[in-house]
Amino acid sequence: MHLHISPAEGKPIYRQIVDQVKYLIAAGRLQAGEELPPIRVLAEELLINPNTVARAYRELEVAGLLSKRQGAGTYVSGGGSPLAHQERLRIITERIDALLVEARQMDIPTEELMELIQTREKLLNEP
Repeated sequence: MHLHISPAEGKPIYRQIVDQVKYLIAAGRLQAGEELPPIRVLAEELLINPNTVARAYRELEVAGLLSKRQGAGTYVSGGGSPLAHQERLRIITERIDALLVEARQMDIPTEELMELIQTREKLLNEP
């Protein structure tokens, strides 16, 4: 699991970890049952305080995305949390918003953008 932490981002480091783990789960890069690095190991990799990682893991556990197994580590929860679906929708919504803003700045009408999206989808679905 590769996370990128940026102190200059203006977002608390534990929140950056939470958001990135949510993204990895929503994108399918972390699967149900997959073990996450131990708190101390991840803290050493990211060069941060272990309490920061513990706080992020705790928040993800409360959200139902992670589960702790006593003495065995922290794992991605099974059963496809509805939060994972909500997170995927949130990510896509952010990308759609950015695309719409960029299209508006380039004077591309929404109708033309939608036609382009449909054309691209057809091309991607061809064998």
